[in-house]
Amino acid sequence: MGLDKRLLEILCCPTTKQPVGPASGAQLAALNAAIAHGTLLDAEGTRVTEPYAAALVTRDGRTVFRVDDGIPVMLADQAVSTAQLSYFPS
Repeated sequence: MGLDKRLLEILCCPTTKQPVGPASGAQLAALNAAIAHGTLLDAEGTRVTEPYAAALVTRDGRTVFRVDDGIPVMLADQAVSTAQLSYFPS
């Protein structure tokens, strides 16, 4: 993903304050499969339509934030809950 390690050390979920880390390939695949099926919604209830090239996941694996062109989008209303996925790899 190419995010600076120092940046990753200070980034956290704006809601829970949990640390975040890069999503794995399996996690991105699960998210992108749900996007392709049209079933993934963000926190506002808006359907996510663009596949994720990169993302950050909270330590507990419950919340995902997309990364656009190397820039983490750490907005609570655009976060995605993994609870809506039937399977999300840890």
